Amino acid sequence: MKAAVFAYSRQGCRTARQVLRYLKGQEVRAYTMERFDEPGFQPLPRPGRPLYREVFSWADAMVFVGSVGIAVREIAPFVKDKRTDPAVLSIDELGTFVIPILSGHIGGANAIALELAHVLKAEPVITTATDINGKFSVDAWAARQGLFITDLKMAKRVSAAILEQNVPFASDFPIVGSLPGGLVQESAGEIGICVSCREYRPFDRTMLLVPPVLHLGIGCRRGIQEQEIGAAVDTVLKEYGFHSKAVKLAASIDRKADEAGLLSFCQKRGLPLSFYTADALRALPGDYTASQRVLQVTGVDNVCERAAMMGAERLLVRKTVQNGVTVAVAAESWEVRFE
Repeated sequence: MKAAVFAYSRQGCRTARQVLRYLKGQEVRAYTMERFDEPGFQPLPRPGRPLYREVFSWADAMVFVGSVGIAVREIAPFVKDKRTDPAVLSIDELGTFVIPILSGHIGGANAIALELAHVLKAEPVITTATDINGKFSVDAWAARQGLFITDLKMAKRVSAAILEQNVPFASDFPIVGSLPGGLVQESAGEIGICVSCREYRPFDRTMLLVPPVLHLGIGCRRGIQEQEIGAAVDTVLKEYGFHSKAVKLAASIDRKADEAGLLSFCQKRGLPLSFYTADALRALPGDYTASQRVLQVTGVDNVCERAAMMGAERLLVRKTVQNGVTVAVAAESWEVRFE
């Protein structure tokens, strides 16, 4: 975790040092007023807005040891999206109260507040409705599970519904253990939650949560362009109804490690790209679409299916050929867990 701690008084610096001990081992920056000149603290510049802007983009968490008002004023110009905004917390200078202000669920501010309160022997002040009512918090759970929330407005509607009634829950993946209070396993209803790697919305109003579990296996002709690879991948995803956020990584044979179009495609899509030797691909057990031509050129009878299956469990889409690109899709094993 990357964290920044701000203190605005001498006593605040003492409390901030306790926070820094809690954050030991993390990537941390600490700041205070220049006149305090505390070891381990960087001076807060004037004007401070450029620094707060930079830290807001850099940090996973920002802890203000001072009034809530200071924290609100400094972060207000930069607040954009709860999926990307950092966790922001305020702690009074005596360390009496720990107050999550921003990104309580997805950013983890509520969880950090509880841990910091324990360290400081302070009182956590949690204000989110699902937490104070002891109800299931779908966005916090989704963040812990690494699920992509496709619609934040729907997340708010589901959270509001959970406060009033049981909400249906559907999943394409096995559910381990019992559902938490507020959820019932059903596949139809007015409003509900669905966990799927496909564009699947079984409810009238569906909060779709997408786990990143798909592997793309990609083969291509020499000199292929990034746009051609993207078009082939998008065609396959659309044909089989896969959500783009379900894609976790791409893989190919090591002969393609210098293929500019493939490298550019993965960079633009933010996908990790792995390469495997022909020996490693050939050693992978399973039934794959064999090609004598591919075997003669690469030393293995199939690149895309075998590459997709490296580290995966099920081959979902066999070799699909489009304009010099071959694409296969495999899925990792994944389960829905609430504990």
